[in-house]
Amino acid sequence: MNIELVAYKPEYRQAFKDLNVVWIQKYFKMEESDYKALDHPETYILDKGGYIGFALLDGKPVGVGTLIQPPHAAFDFELAKMAVTPEVQARGIGKKLAQHLIEHARSKGAKRIYLESNTVLAPAIKLYRQLGFVEIQGYESPYERSNIQMCLELV
Repeated sequence: MNIELVAYKPEYRQAFKDLNVVWIQKYFKMEESDYKALDHPETYILDKGGYIGFALLDGKPVGVGTLIQPPHAAFDFELAKMAVTPEVQARGIGKKLAQHLIEHARSKGAKRIYLESNTVLAPAIKLYRQLGFVEIQGYESPYERSNIQMCLELV
């Protein structure tokens, strides 16, 4: 399995949206904040200092994740919009992609990364814990579906 980790390119715009819509609609419903990010990745994420990374399998986008400017000043980035196409899940692609995003954040001088998720996404929560994220509380979320918040302290 030949996985390549790359930065966003305009030709991946539709894949960014499609990969995320699949998991969101499978488990939840699309929310206003989803549409903002997925319909306008350049202005909502990239132009604000964020980053979008892709996992390509034989040149085809099969995974995506973002680092966005966090809504809370205590953090340098928020890890968000992580998705791996169902056909290749459980093959370590999500982990490689998350590590890629964490290393990108580190290269930008980040000290703390925030994320929010939902505990129904057990494999994702397990992955985040394996990567060193710990559960935190007390931050307001723009998502109805969010029921867990986590933080990674970069050393």
